[in-house]
Amino acid sequence: MDDENIIEQQYLDGVLRNGGIPMLVDGKSVLDAAKAGHYGIVAPDFLTLNMCRTFVQTADAKKRPIMLSFAQGHEGLISLEEAALVGKFWAEKVDTPIVLHLDHGQDFDFLRRAIDLGFTSVMLDASMETMEENIRRTKEVVAYAHAKGVSVEAEIGHVGGASEGVEGAFSDSVYTTVKEAQTFAAATGVDSLAVSIGTSHGVYKSNRMPELNFTRLRELSAAVAVPLVLHGGSGTGDENLRRAVYDGITKLNIYTDFLTGAMEELRILQTDSLIETQKAVDEGMRKVLTHYIDLISK
Repeated sequence: MDDENIIEQQYLDGVLRNGGIPMLVDGKSVLDAAKAGHYGIVAPDFLTLNMCRTFVQTADAKKRPIMLSFAQGHEGLISLEEAALVGKFWAEKVDTPIVLHLDHGQDFDFLRRAIDLGFTSVMLDASMETMEENIRRTKEVVAYAHAKGVSVEAEIGHVGGASEGVEGAFSDSVYTTVKEAQTFAAATGVDSLAVSIGTSHGVYKSNRMPELNFTRLRELSAAVAVPLVLHGGSGTGDENLRRAVYDGITKLNIYTDFLTGAMEELRILQTDSLIETQKAVDEGMRKVLTHYIDLISK
């Protein structure tokens, strides 16, 4: 089945699961289809209603699913309740599959709240804990989420760096090992696994592109059956990302490049109008998402 047929079947399956209501779907269905079709799913983080609307409408215009993401660390900018409301509102306005994903969840209670509010996918990030503690905490989330039909992402290894708006987020990267990934996936029953192969959150020092460990990625892809996730996609470079998807990445997280794209559009416009400023910000983010969808979702 080619990419177009996979996406069409995904659409029909989603309509049936959701009682004919477009088009909020779980993460597992979208990522499993992408893995089978050998293409990637973009996961943009939103902070505002405008960002949410721009991302969903852009995905719908391209007829490609996205993982519409909200990070726990950004709750100081928009509450979890607000994120759930606007995410569900816009996802149900379009015919393209949209996953409402909780990104970098830090504790069970927050993830439970997200699930109860209608998020269809959640990520627990306990990657800085011991292997045993990461497994224990992930299993707790998986048990609760799967009972509600919600998919779960976790992280093994650690993608370091800093994420704007997340206080104290700077940390060093720890590469994912094949043995740990196999053990973790088997022990937890997660639906997708974020791995560390050389990317970093935030802006790279001196704006240099990272060197990714594609050998490790191929080893991980061969050893672990669930879709693999790459965090820290911003600034990684088109060729790196194309190759990452070719070698086994299914989901690509993007955040910083949307902020950069918005500011670049503002620099070009040079307006004193608040309304024109907002339009420029939206357009900058639309261009960035369109670029990444075209890059990995064909």
